Amino acid sequence: MVTIPTVPLRDGAAFPQLGLGTYNLRGAEGVDAIVSATAVGYRLLDSAVNYENEREVGEAVRRSDVDRDELIVTTKVPGRDHGYQETLDSAAGSLERLGLDRIDLYLIHWPNPSVDRYVDTWRAMIELRDRGQVRWIGVSNFTEAMLTRLGDETGELPLVNQVELHPYFPQDELRAFHAAHGIRTESWSPLARRSELLTEPVLVDLAREYEVTPSQLVLRWHTQIGTTPIPKSAHAERQRENADIFGFTLSDEAVAEISALRRGRLWGSDPNTHEEM
Repeated sequence: MVTIPTVPLRDGAAFPQLGLGTYNLRGAEGVDAIVSATAVGYRLLDSAVNYENEREVGEAVRRSDVDRDELIVTTKVPGRDHGYQETLDSAAGSLERLGLDRIDLYLIHWPNPSVDRYVDTWRAMIELRDRGQVRWIGVSNFTEAMLTRLGDETGELPLVNQVELHPYFPQDELRAFHAAHGIRTESWSPLARRSELLTEPVLVDLAREYEVTPSQLVLRWHTQIGTTPIPKSAHAERQRENADIFGFTLSDEAVAEISALRRGRLWGSDPNTHEEM
C-alpha cells in the first residue's frame, strides 16, 4: 500500500496531496476500481451528481476495508440545482444515492454566472455544513473574482477550489490567490487527457533522468507546486503508479521546465462563459 501524505486545510484538517478521480467509473467495474484504489492507498474520492456514479462510490466505501472516517467522499452540486432550497434538496439526493450519513467535501460544480445563483447555493452549503451533513465545503471552476464575491457576500471563502490545471495551464495567478487566502487547489484532468502532454520531449527526458514515468513526473510536479491532483484510473497497477510519487523530489529547475509548457486551457471551459447543468 502507498502512503499518500497530507497537508493541512485552513481549518487544520488533514487533506491528501493526491486523490482519485471517478469520472466514468460506473457499474460493477466502477465499484471494483474504487475499492481497488482505497486498497492502494487513496483516501480522497472525487465524484459529482453529473458523473452519475454516486451509488457506485457509496457502495465502494461500504465494501472497502478502509475505515469510513479515513475516506473523504466528494460530490458536487450540478448547475440545475443552483439556489438555496434547490441545493438543500440536491444534497439530500446525493446523500440518498451515496447511502452515507455525510458528504465529506461538497463542491459547486460550475459557477454558471449567467444563472447568477451560486451565492445562494453557497449559503445553503454553509447551512449543510453547520447541520453536520457536510464536513467541508468548496467550489470547482471558480475564478478569483467569483471567490472574492463569495467571501464579500457571505463572510466565508471555500476551503477548496477544483480547477483545470496541468503543465499546459498552470494557473499561476489563481494558485497565488488560493495560497494567500487558505484555499486548497485541486487539479482536474491533471495529466491533460487526450493531449500530447505525456510525450513532450522535456517530460520524456526528465522522466528518464528521475527514473519515473512521465505521468509520475507530472503528478509530482502538481504536488510540488501546491495542488492536489485527482487522476482517474480503473486499473490497480496504474492507480499504484500514480500514487507512488512521493519517493523523489523535483529540482526547482525541473519544476520550472515543466511549468514552461504553458499554453492555456485545453477544452475551452472558461468559467466566465461555460455553462453546465
